[in-house]
Amino acid sequence: MKKKLTNNIGLKIMSAVVGILVWMIAVNIDDPIVTQSYLIPSVQIINEDYLDGEGLVVMADEDNASVRVYITGPRKTVAKITVNDIVAVADLQQAVSLNTDPVMIPITVTCPGISATNISVTPQNLSVTLEEKLTKEFTIGVSSGDSEPGQGYELGSLTVNPETVRITGPASVVNKIDNVSVTVDIDGITEDTTFKEASVVIRDKNGDQLSDTTMSYLKLENDGLATVYAKLWKVRSSVKLEVVYEGEPAEGYVVDSVATVPETVSVAGTTEALTQLEENGNTLTIGAGEIDISGAQEDVKLKVSLADSLPDEMKLTTGTSEDAWVSVRIAPEDSAIYALATSGIQVTDKPEDYQIAFELTEIELRIQSETGDFSDFDVADVQAFITLDEWEEGSCEVAVDITLPDGYELLEEVTTEVRVSEVTVVDSEDNDNSE
Repeated sequence: MKKKLTNNIGLKIMSAVVGILVWMIAVNIDDPIVTQSYLIPSVQIINEDYLDGEGLVVMADEDNASVRVYITGPRKTVAKITVNDIVAVADLQQAVSLNTDPVMIPITVTCPGISATNISVTPQNLSVTLEEKLTKEFTIGVSSGDSEPGQGYELGSLTVNPETVRITGPASVVNKIDNVSVTVDIDGITEDTTFKEASVVIRDKNGDQLSDTTMSYLKLENDGLATVYAKLWKVRSSVKLEVVYEGEPAEGYVVDSVATVPETVSVAGTTEALTQLEENGNTLTIGAGEIDISGAQEDVKLKVSLADSLPDEMKLTTGTSEDAWVSVRIAPEDSAIYALATSGIQVTDKPEDYQIAFELTEIELRIQSETGDFSDFDVADVQAFITLDEWEEGSCEVAVDITLPDGYELLEEVTTEVRVSEVTVVDSEDNDNSE
């Protein structure tokens, strides 16, 4: 039996070697060894606390942040590898020296299922700079941006907690910070709302938001999260304005009337504030301490602040001007002011090929009575007409001739603004042809 096993031993060994070679060739043809390259966008820096005792922080060179990794292995294995499977780290404790500029840190790359001997990386070192570490505290601003609450409500107040945030990072980055803010979306809300874990936004002195790369070098207190409280106020429209003035006009003159532009405003406030406003007849008093008509012989007109006249926990609605124009009309005694509709003004000598339109619907007549009695005066008895010396297209101011009933006198000349335009003639023949 032993003799049979040793028979033709050389031939048997050769057959085994050939079999192995054939197997290796078959395997290499079916799953050859290949090398694949991968671009890794960033290298993770570890053991940064190694620099903490020195008061330093590390910043990678952004122009050289990415690395190229080469992995060698069977094609079927390599084909399954993605960039997410590859981890590239730079260990600060492995830096050759911290006294060079830049500091070079060896890069180590790992990939599950791949031996370290089959992985290479270019460049082999990460270039970083060391900077002084700086901590600053910033106030957190809060805004609702362009968002608006539901109809009938206004944003009463926005408050943020915490009100400040400490930021730590490279001095060159921290010193660029101009403001820290958080914005919440209040679109459509109709009740007080709390926004939890709102993220702060950091902007530099140019107003630009810091990039994700720059933000990665910063450490924010509470991870840069804050809570925002939005308090809503109800809207009250058609609030009347009541003017308070000081002093008396000159002797022989009286206050004829007081007018405001606008006549009413819209406000928003707490339930308590709006209840108090309702008790005051939905009237807002303005002008106190601002309007003095002492010794006036003509109208007193000036701009007053509405915002300064608002009680606590109330504000003007969005889009409402913070100012109002107040006109205190001063007239001689035994006089009165009347409004005459411009539609009743006659136009004389108007050519047929021109037309006019009045810019205002009314003009003001200041009239004095010989007896001081206006009980018989009727503005419908007033005759008014205008004449244009030259008919040219455009807007112009013209004098209005006024004829009053007996016993009344016009105190001031009256003018009005008109717009003159040429009558447009439609050619009926052209219309017929177009059809």
